[in-house]
Parts: sequence; structure tokens; C-alpha cells
Amino acid sequence: MIKRIEKLEKENVLMRDVYCNTLMNMAEKDPRIVVLDADLMNSMGTMPFLKKYPERTFDCGVQEANMIGVAAGLSATGKIPYAHTFGPFASRRCFDQVFISAAYAKLNVRIIGSDPGITAAFNGGTHMPFEDIGLMRTIPDITIIEPVDSIMLEDIIRQTKDQYGVFYIRLLRKNAIQIYEKDSTFEIGKGIILREGKDITIFCTGIMVSESLKAADLLEKEGISAKVVNIFTIKPIDEDLIIECAKQTGAIITAENHNVINGLGSAIAEVVVENYPVPIGRIGSQDLFGEVGPVDYLQKRFEMTAQDIANKAKEVITRK
Repeated sequence: MIKRIEKLEKENVLMRDVYCNTLMNMAEKDPRIVVLDADLMNSMGTMPFLKKYPERTFDCGVQEANMIGVAAGLSATGKIPYAHTFGPFASRRCFDQVFISAAYAKLNVRIIGSDPGITAAFNGGTHMPFEDIGLMRTIPDITIIEPVDSIMLEDIIRQTKDQYGVFYIRLLRKNAIQIYEKDSTFEIGKGIILREGKDITIFCTGIMVSESLKAADLLEKEGISAKVVNIFTIKPIDEDLIIECAKQTGAIITAENHNVINGLGSAIAEVVVENYPVPIGRIGSQDLFGEVGPVDYLQKRFEMTAQDIANKAKEVITRK
């Protein structure tokens, strides 16, 4: 059951703490769970797991590709590995190992890429992954998930324990905007309608969910009814819901904290163009490298604010 919070506010809990606590709770009952990191355990908040389960924790150092190889090997022995590093290193730096050692070998590995897109903030362009979803989408059979808040994160981490395959989980480390009420449960692969509308559909993921809801409020003031849908599973994507929304509203906006090339926008455009073509607009990094700065500045710099979404929606509607 899914319930949405009406008032958008930052959570008091850090996403990384929920990640660690959930793994620790699961590890109490399941000895197969192991945690790997690439010299970022302090940053990711997994030191408590190390202290409680030192024999099930592997800090591989600044050797991300090797970490994925180790995770694959642990999986081959029956373990359930959760391997974390920053998003650009979890994707582009060790892409071959994810593709061959984990996915091609049909092993059971969870890869956590943190600080997605502009949430890398002061770590700057080298650490700002606008391309991680794009890379991972090309791997056959992989599941790509971007939890929007701590409620979803805990439920998704618990679900992945009992599902087999390679998962890429794109994870904000710090405080998220709460979207869902406590005890909500989610179905991997299914989108969530957060707000009904008839003039345009806004498909959104990650930090762009709250911005999309704000954009819908802005549009409502101008007499435009916007449907808002959280697509938290980018692959496999919810094709049926996308087609249904295209038929109902006749226009689509996508909003993502990622390059518009080969991310959520591309995934939805592929479904729409092959099944029910309607006008589409894509909000996200417009094929640019990352930069240094606070998140609020970067959101404006890359035109990823609620106002940017609303402006794009009005333009797309004129093409109906």
C-alpha cells in the first residue's frame, strides 16, 4: 500500500543511515548478507555494520573495479553482496566488471551508486554522475532503481535481498524530501501516480519528484492540470503505465537528475515513440559535464527547478 505525504519537507534521517540500519537488521537474520565499499565507509555511514559484522565487511580501498570482482566472487559462493561507492565510480569506472563479472556471469550483486547528479555538490564535475543510468541501462537484465526517500529506500533494500540478479541502486546519501508515508510498500518495476491530471504527465525520479509536484502546483495556478508519476524503476520500466498516461494526457515531461541522453527521458521516449507518439519534453542535464556548487545553485544552473519543469510543460502542451 502506498500513501503520499501532503506536505513536502526534508526528512530528519539521513538516507545513508537508513541504508546501513536496514542492512544490519537484515544481516541479523540472514548470514549471506555482506557489505563492500571502496574506501568510503565513513562517507556512506556503514561503519556500524563493520563494527557489528567485521567478518562480513570488505573495504576494498580505492579499487572500485576490483570491488565489483570481489562482489561477484562472493555471490558465486552464495553470499548476497551490497557494494557501494560514489555513482561515477560505481558506473563508468568499473563498467566492464559490472557487465562481465556480474551481469554476463548471471550472478547476484547489488551495486549502490551514491551522490547522483547534482547532489555530488562540492565534490564537483569529476564526481557528478550524469551518465550512470545511461551506462547501466545498456547492460542486459540489470535492474535500475532510484529510491526517492527513506521510506522507499528501506522497503526496496529489503526486497532486493530476496530477488536474484544485478541491481544498480542510485542513492542520495543525505536528507531526502519525504514523499511517502511510513509503512508504504512498493513494487519494483511499477510507477506510482502521485497526482492526477488531464493536460500533461510529468514522469519523474529521485530529487526531481518533489520539484515535479511543485511544478504541478504552479501549473494549476495557470489552469493546467498535470499528472505526476514517480518512475523509481528505470529498468525494467513500467511500459503499460507510460502508454496509459500518453493516451490520457497527450503530452509528457520527464524530469531527472541525470543527462537527458539515455536516462529516464530516453527510456520513456523509446516506449512512447514505439507505441503511442505524443509530444515530449525532457528536463535534466542537457548533455553537460558537472560543476562545483551547492545543490540549489546547481539545480538552477542545469535548469532542473519546478519553474523549469512548468515552463517546459507549457511549451510541450502547445505541440499537442
